[in-house]
Amino acid sequence: MHKTALLFFMLCFIFSDGALADTEADVNAGKTTYDEICSSCHGRKAHGQKRLNAPSLAGQQAWYVVRQLKNFKSGIRGNHENDTFGRQMRPMAMLLKDEQAVIDVAAFIASLKPRKPRKQTDDLTKGKTIYATCAGCHGSKAEGNESMNAPALKGLQKWYLVTQLENFKSGIRGSHDEDIYGQQMQSMMTVLADDASINNVASYITSLAAN
Repeated sequence: MHKTALLFFMLCFIFSDGALADTEADVNAGKTTYDEICSSCHGRKAHGQKRLNAPSLAGQQAWYVVRQLKNFKSGIRGNHENDTFGRQMRPMAMLLKDEQAVIDVAAFIASLKPRKPRKQTDDLTKGKTIYATCAGCHGSKAEGNESMNAPALKGLQKWYLVTQLENFKSGIRGSHDEDIYGQQMQSMMTVLADDASINNVASYITSLAAN
């Protein structure tokens, strides 16, 4: 295993915050909340809308959605002056009145089916080679791994993956003192030497949703 990937694996294990609280999710209530607050940007089926800079959410693991919504609410995410789209998301997360609402909407999002990806035109072979470093945490098929605090990546649009990788690389995302997992992602950005590398690995990840 690549030394950097091994270090990241160890950090993920050490800082793992475990499963969600035992609060039972109400998917129907989550649908109602999603329709009222989230659907206008992310779409009725949570397939995202690039023109609104709203990524696909359908099928994402509930534990990760909960974490990110809490991060937006607390200011851990979406507080950087250059995070234009994150700053747009934060006030929307604040509309979720309590933890139960967060858990419910996350459960509803997790229940939805992702849209099939578009055909990619970047170098998928090079992207696959780069992704080998990521697979130790995110899974060989980018399916995610809660025990590693690594979310699913397949199903996300290429434009969103590119934006977030660039944000990690530049420090727009993952710089907050309390964003432990974002800081870990920043440390992995050394494997992405240039824009071509970012585009290739993002295209490869996107292609996995077809499998």
